[in-house]
Amino acid sequence: MASKKKLSFDDKRRKLQELFFETKDFWSLKEIEKKASKEKGIVMQTVKEVLDSLVSDNLVTTDKIGTSNYYWAFPSTALQARKNKLNDLEAELNAIRARNSDIMALVEKAKYGREESESRANLLQELLAAETLRSDNLAELQAYKDSDPVLLEAKAKAATNAKNAANRWTENMFMLQSYCSNNFNLDPRDFASQFGLPEEFDTFA
Repeated sequence: MASKKKLSFDDKRRKLQELFFETKDFWSLKEIEKKASKEKGIVMQTVKEVLDSLVSDNLVTTDKIGTSNYYWAFPSTALQARKNKLNDLEAELNAIRARNSDIMALVEKAKYGREESESRANLLQELLAAETLRSDNLAELQAYKDSDPVLLEAKAKAATNAKNAANRWTENMFMLQSYCSNNFNLDPRDFASQFGLPEEFDTFA
């Protein structure tokens, strides 16, 4: 007989959330551990960790009633939590999009009046590849906007990829600044002034 497939952490999250939606009731931790193990195949010792992650993402609500903590979740509450999370991700991506647009405009400006070289051409090629990656990530996130709740994790990963791409462009801007300094004797402060780089210009944390 084939062994039972081990559930991933995401599978456990989805199944535990399903349990709340199906029962539409309030449960103590011990009750959830027993039901999740029996009805959803989640190892009892791992239920609390999974439950805490759902509470942290506002997908499950908890409150103390008497001397015990009780947990519950309804589809409407989870939907609102996912909408709020999506709004946060979209706001973050809008900020990244604006930042990247500024960087690409500066790079385009730097093309004029500069002698072409192999290193500079390679740098611009890297920037173009990063722009393509950013566009793909933004398109992917837009496609997820009205999708099933289980894909929320994928949205977060798309936002992370877009942020990483933005940081890559920022680092390439610093490389371009170094290139101009070394090849055209352009002082870094003059470079920043010429291209309108603010003092706080830096990568995203």
